[in-house]
Amino acid sequence: MTVRPGRLGIGVIGAGHVGPILAAALAGAGHALIGISAISQASRDRAEAILPGVPVLTVPEVVERSELVIIAVPDDQLDSLVTGLAATGTWQPGQLVLHTSARYGTNVLLPAQRAGAIPLAIHPAMAFTGTSLDISRLADSYFAVTAPAPVLPIAQALVVEMGGEPVIVAEGDREVYSEAIETATAFSSSIVDQSTRLLSEIGIEAPGAVIAPLVRSAIENALTRTGARHPLDDLADLGDTTHLLDPPYPPHPFDPEDQ
Repeated sequence: MTVRPGRLGIGVIGAGHVGPILAAALAGAGHALIGISAISQASRDRAEAILPGVPVLTVPEVVERSELVIIAVPDDQLDSLVTGLAATGTWQPGQLVLHTSARYGTNVLLPAQRAGAIPLAIHPAMAFTGTSLDISRLADSYFAVTAPAPVLPIAQALVVEMGGEPVIVAEGDREVYSEAIETATAFSSSIVDQSTRLLSEIGIEAPGAVIAPLVRSAIENALTRTGARHPLDDLADLGDTTHLLDPPYPPHPFDPEDQ
């Protein structure tokens, strides 16, 4: 990997669906990947698939060796992880610490900030598959960004480097933002599950394939009513109406290390 001058050495805590993808995107922008923590075999396999050759390190090793630490762990682990590393004196002055939780702003990073670290909260509003397909999808995604005013441009620049669009969310608004994200995700999943179950009960084979065009078009139409650009508008600009469907990818089981 060729690292341009001024690039950061990045370490990742958590090898679930999100952390390796963001690391791969930043590596594509020229940053150096120092290491990633991975506990389960599934996480190790994913890390090797998305970030081949990147060392698997312990959490303290990741923090000690990195200029930017990406924390991509479940919400219920975030506070204790940050606090525990502060208690052992692991955080370093001037180090960037970025978490990817939708629920929290930078207050959850206060123990690291007291040690001199620079706190950033960046959440990609996207449903991840944990495959390389996600890297290209980042280009169509918005990222909620929360950070102290003096370092907000750093957070925004990192999002742009990953191919996304930064949206500033105030510290006090993160809870509402998280509720909106959870509602959209849970609603989409539950509707598909319920619809496919009903079709299966009446003997329709491959119910997911049957409702896929309906679900996609219904969601696209609903989003267009809220001001989002319809995918067909982009294709019309290009004079091309092919390749409307995403390529299939295998499902991935829930990983307890992921958020």
